[in-house]
Amino acid sequence: MKLTCDEATKICDKSQYKESSFFGKLKLVIHLFLCKKCGLYSKQNNIMTKCYENYSGCKKTQNFCLCEEEKEYMNQKIKEKI
Repeated sequence: MKLTCDEATKICDKSQYKESSFFGKLKLVIHLFLCKKCGLYSKQNNIMTKCYENYSGCKKTQNFCLCEEEKEYMNQKIKEKI
């Protein structure tokens, strides 16, 4: 039942997109309780996904790169959540 950090990050990524199994989620919860670094990864991963979903929802039809103001705004929001 021991889970490495690499396996935990894979399960974390899958669970974000509803692709992990119940047993995988259970192992992840136990691992996150014991490993603070993976807990931080999980938290940051969730924040990045929410930022992307919020931003992409309003810009779906355009193909472009972020300007410096938009990058700075996203960085500030991420830092506020951490």
